[in-house]
Parts: sequence; structure tokens; C-alpha cells
Amino acid sequence: MADKIRYGGQAVMEGVMMRGQKTAATAVRRPNGKIIVRNNLLSKIYTGRLRKTPFIRGIIVLIESLLLGLNSLLYSANIALEEEDEKISGGSVWFIMIFAMVFAVGLFFLAPLFLTNLVGNYIESSLIFHLIEGVIRLAIFLLYLWLISLMKDIRRTYEYHGAEHKTINAYENGEPLEVESVSKYGTAHARCGTAFLLSVVLIAILVFALVGKQETWIMILSRILLLPVIAAIGYEFTQFGARHSDKAIMRAMIAPGLWLQKLTTREPDNSQIEVAIAALKEVLATDQDPVQQTGNTVTNP
Repeated sequence: MADKIRYGGQAVMEGVMMRGQKTAATAVRRPNGKIIVRNNLLSKIYTGRLRKTPFIRGIIVLIESLLLGLNSLLYSANIALEEEDEKISGGSVWFIMIFAMVFAVGLFFLAPLFLTNLVGNYIESSLIFHLIEGVIRLAIFLLYLWLISLMKDIRRTYEYHGAEHKTINAYENGEPLEVESVSKYGTAHARCGTAFLLSVVLIAILVFALVGKQETWIMILSRILLLPVIAAIGYEFTQFGARHSDKAIMRAMIAPGLWLQKLTTREPDNSQIEVAIAALKEVLATDQDPVQQTGNTVTNP
């Protein structure tokens, strides 16, 4: 893998988005059974020097994931709804995204603090206080992932998530991008966003412990302002672990993130793998031929 770009992506509604060096391709299965692939040029902020600068790149990647994910999700949702003559506006998706971000900060960072504060007067040690808060945060995170995995639509998206991982795993192992070759690989991947989120939850314990047990408003502010710092550290840890997964100690450290993906991925069928392959082939073709025009293409499944 030393000579290959580390490709990655995410699942969207009835499809997969893959990020290349200069473009991001979103492949979606249309209601009529055909696959449509949209390949868009990436903004310079996603491909410039900051994207390669340690720690700063973690924040850039977080922004990139949110914005590219939002754009791809809107596109895929409208393709999936085309036979129902419905469209989702960009404004609606932005509202949902902002609400989801506020909800996530409240649920995973503020709620554990408030719950720990209920017994805070009985805890003198700052370390113990933050360990308890961290355990509560981890429990809420795991419970949340388990509950949403029970939803039918989410389970289907998780199948596309599995297809994305299988395709990346096959590519990184030099396999031809064909359904038969890709299907034999596993649905877990060391650079998965699920592993990244788990690292954020665990690293937060150490970062917030450095803040110490302060007045409540200071701790609330720290949970919000330090999120980019925690995300940056979490990204570096995830990438380092993936690069050195041949070492026993690193395999042990990234193992929890791989196990957790059993909740956020499902075994895909061949048609879902075809969609993931279409997305990856599109960005590979563009990377090999930079002057290739980007746009929409439709291929038969």
C-alpha cells in the first residue's frame, strides 16, 4: 500500500460515496435498477497543504466528511425518491444536519457531564470524576449505535457501509474490482469513521481530565471548544493505527474499533457491492486521467 492512495468513503441512501485525490464519486442504485454515478471536483481546501498537515488535517477531514456527506446524502436521497416524484431541498437537509450536530454534542458530551455532576459532590478526585463521565459517555454511545441499528432503513445503509469496506479492502489487497473478488473480504476497516468516533469518545476522557474538575459552566464550555482538538487527535490515532496494523500492539489498540463495526456494518448483497465498485472505479479512473471530465454517468447493473 505504500505506492497507493488511501481511498475511503461512506454509505449514503441506496449508494456509496468514494473520495479520490481530486474528486468524490457518489454511486446510487436508481429505482429502475440502474446505477448512476456522479463525480464532482473537490474544493482546494480538501486537497491542499492543510489537508496533509498533522492535526490540522483531522479538523479538515471532519469538515470535509460533514459537507461531502451532506451533499452526497442529498443527491442519493433525491435519486432514491425520483419515482415518487418527491425532492428533498438543500435547506431541509442543512436544518437536519445542524439539528443532528447539536443533538450529538448534547447527547454525547453534555449529558454525561450533567449525569456525572449529579454525584459530583461525592467525588473529590478529578480523575475519578472524568473516568465516570467517560464511562457514561461510552455507554450512551454504544446504546445509541445499537438502537439505531434496529431501524430498517439504517440497516440497509449499514449494508452499503459493508460494501464500501469490502471494496476498499479488496483494492488495498490488489484484487480486481469485481463482485466475486470483493465479496470475499470482511466488512471491517481500520480507517472507518466508527473507529474514529470510538477514539474520540476515549480520548475525550484524557483531554477533559486535563481541564480538571471546574465550575460547571467552564466544563460545559470545554466540552464544546475542545471538540476540534479531540477530533484532530482521534484522526491521527486512527490513521497511525491503520498504517501500522501489522504490529501486534497496534492491532490490539485498534481491535475495539474493528469490533464496534459489527454494529455499523452489515453483510451486503452483490447488487450493493456493484454500487460500491462503481464509485471506486470512477475516482480511480479520474485519478489516472486528471483531464477526464466529471459529471453524471449511468451504467447497467
